[in-house]
Amino acid sequence: MSLPKTLAEDVSRNLVMVARLIDEDPEQAYAYSRIALRLASRVAAVREAAGFAAYATQKYSEALAEFRAAKRMTGSVELWPVMADCERGLGRPERAMAMAGEPEVQKLDKAGQVEMRLVAAGARRDMGQLDAAIVTLQSSELASNAVHPWTARLRYAYADALLAAGREDEAREWFGKALEADKDGSTDASDRLAEMDGVEFVDALDEDEDEGDAASESAATEKGSEDEDEDRTSEA
Repeated sequence: MSLPKTLAEDVSRNLVMVARLIDEDPEQAYAYSRIALRLASRVAAVREAAGFAAYATQKYSEALAEFRAAKRMTGSVELWPVMADCERGLGRPERAMAMAGEPEVQKLDKAGQVEMRLVAAGARRDMGQLDAAIVTLQSSELASNAVHPWTARLRYAYADALLAAGREDEAREWFGKALEADKDGSTDASDRLAEMDGVEFVDALDEDEDEGDAASESAATEKGSEDEDEDRTSEA
């Protein structure tokens, strides 16, 4: 669907702001998405952006509605995994599992299929089926030494599931493998490894603030002592 030039520019500006803010300020991104939605609700890209903004602010029912609308408009199954994850967010992991078995999954590209596997494993964990979650993540993609954009997240999810099952040695190994593949810092694998090894990090900024507070308290104490000495001298 085409829009008049001025309207298209207004919509585009709002979508740019959604993309720019969705990670650092999801609430503000959501506000921009609502403006774009009011301006062009019949544009699939707008519905999709509104869905991701709602998803980022944990408005899962709203996100699911927007994703469904975008899917109807485009006929694409690309959003199938995130739609299933919305079902998880709504407390319906069994629906997410049902979606993992639908024909749409076979139409996804490799990245989409891996994402669906991650969602399905999460749904298994939601239902208390930890061993099944571990098995769900075991795949040729997990076993491969090749690194793809989704590799770090897949290895991380596997490590996290192993740790939840009490398999610490294996979990440590897979957190390490996740860290090796995590070139853009998409996971906190390094922190998890440090935590398992009992390493504690101190925020340098907090430490500086603590030292500053201590110095202020010391200065105040010294000043108080000086004032008391002056008072005693005056009385004498």
